[in-house]
Amino acid sequence: MAALLRKLPPARVAVPGAVLVLILLFAAFGHVLTPYDYSTSSLLDRNLPPVFLGGEWDHPLGTDGLGRDYLERLVVGSRVSIGLALVGTIIGMILGTALGLIAARGNRFLDGAITGLIDFQAAVPFMIIALSVLAVFGSSMTLFVFLLGFYGWETYARLARNSALSAHTLQFVEAARVIGVSPAVIDRRHILPTIGNVIIVQATLNFPQTILLESGLSFLGLGIQPPMTSLGQLLGSGRDSLARAWWIAVIPGALIFFTTLSISLLGDALRDKLDPTTRKD
Repeated sequence: MAALLRKLPPARVAVPGAVLVLILLFAAFGHVLTPYDYSTSSLLDRNLPPVFLGGEWDHPLGTDGLGRDYLERLVVGSRVSIGLALVGTIIGMILGTALGLIAARGNRFLDGAITGLIDFQAAVPFMIIALSVLAVFGSSMTLFVFLLGFYGWETYARLARNSALSAHTLQFVEAARVIGVSPAVIDRRHILPTIGNVIIVQATLNFPQTILLESGLSFLGLGIQPPMTSLGQLLGSGRDSLARAWWIAVIPGALIFFTTLSISLLGDALRDKLDPTTRKD
């Protein structure tokens, strides 16, 4: 029994991991818990309370101001928010890593230009950039995904550049350069495997921030637009009903909180595992 217990993951990994698995299962298969469509409204069933406040099991989490089943809307909203954040994180990781690798190749002009863009991006709050772009061009799904992908690229680029500069001093990388291997092949075969752990850890830390960005923009009405929904859009639609139907805002807010917290804790644990400099004896 003692040996079995030692093989179990520590609580700092097991607890947030279990919470995240439950949230992902809810987003993927939660629609089987209710027969309603997320966009079907019934004005006779407006603002029904959830079962833990005396509501009926026909709508376990109650209904919103248009009589739509809130459980199904949470399922769809979770799916949209997590999916958009995942796509945005992958785009930002690829873009930033590619630019960081290009900057580390030794071309002073490209290095200076990319470093300047990194410093500019880091100096301006991204929310201001996103609000400005959405205000000028309007909200569309394509533009919204692009903005989520653009978020955080400078962090990946800075990490990739600094890590690649160190990797370029390794003997096998210098040997590959001397025999005429192209920079793209060196980056793909030698540099990326060397710096991959750093990039993966940063992605786990950037993922919850992207969820919060999507939630913030949708809360302000500049992200996901009706009839489609997301956790941020649900949170924004419930802010005017706090006095009479507080669960409409509190439940998606709690789901955002536990999702981002569990991913952040797992990201911290992964960083401690992959980065020897952060390990405690």
